[in-house]
Amino acid sequence: MRIEYDVKLDFKDVLIRPKRSVLTSRAEVSLLREFKFKHAGVKWEGVPIIAANMDHTGTFNMAKALSEHQLLTAMDKFVSKEEWQNFAVSHEDVIPSCFVSIGTSDHDFERLQQVLKVTNVSMICLDVANGYTERFVDTLKRIRDTYPDKVLMAGNVVTGEMVEELILSGADIVKIGIGPGSVCTTREKTGVGYPQLSAIIECADAGHGLGGHVCADGGCTSPGDVAKAFAAGADFVMLGGMLSGHDECLGEVIEENGRRFKRFYGMSSAEAMEKYFGSVAEYRASEGRSADVPYRGPVNNTVLDILGGIRSTCTYVGAHRLKELSKRTTFIRVSQQLNEVFASYTKK
Repeated sequence: MRIEYDVKLDFKDVLIRPKRSVLTSRAEVSLLREFKFKHAGVKWEGVPIIAANMDHTGTFNMAKALSEHQLLTAMDKFVSKEEWQNFAVSHEDVIPSCFVSIGTSDHDFERLQQVLKVTNVSMICLDVANGYTERFVDTLKRIRDTYPDKVLMAGNVVTGEMVEELILSGADIVKIGIGPGSVCTTREKTGVGYPQLSAIIECADAGHGLGGHVCADGGCTSPGDVAKAFAAGADFVMLGGMLSGHDECLGEVIEENGRRFKRFYGMSSAEAMEKYFGSVAEYRASEGRSADVPYRGPVNNTVLDILGGIRSTCTYVGAHRLKELSKRTTFIRVSQQLNEVFASYTKK
């Protein structure tokens, strides 16, 4: 056993210091990024925000809405081959904005092969809670060997040395985050995790040194957090809770006491495991929670709010393009971010 004494930071622990800027309007800021991926060798251009591959947010309706803003969607693991095929027939233009998500089982790999036979999806998300296992790395190598020209995102991890191993094993993008999600209870159940801001900073440094990219996954609760993730060096940011509760999300609107909600749960929660596997296996514990989140209508307004916040961040530090944000950022440690004296009186 050993203890590391250097301080690790989360989004709540810092603010971004403003700097002199020659920008006259948020409209001058470009949020488009262009990446060429290390292994796939292909280029992609768009706004590097990804809807999380949870069944609530990783839907085709979400993909349609986000693609209009040049954002991406990671489809959930339980979308069938037939659903992919039917969607591809009528929305071929949206498919390039989608990731097909899989786990590490042989069944997952077989389903991936079936999906790729009926669609031209070019991006794969290899997604597990614990990206430190040999099986995970072996699966990553298998996918890369089988599909050398596909963009491959893999995770989750939180340390630089594992980012390096995954990139060297075939990942184009490494997903960063253990336990920061709004409906994730991994830290509570296991005691394992890493403050998300420091994880992004350290993992981005490791990934960029090898020509790879990183995706910050989890922990963002506001547009300011998304901006901080990009400022810390994330190439992509994945959002779940911030995109929950919308028309494009899975589930019906629930009405209780005059208020409207939608059901939202972690994919390692008891609710998700009972839905997809029949029960929680005896050898494991649920590592997710379920919540009724307020219904928020179409996702378009939320997307505009997030993008507007990031543009505003860029104007405060003089970044004309999102690419410049991390180079223009100085984080300052704080003991308090917000004045919330009237927060309980604010109408939602």
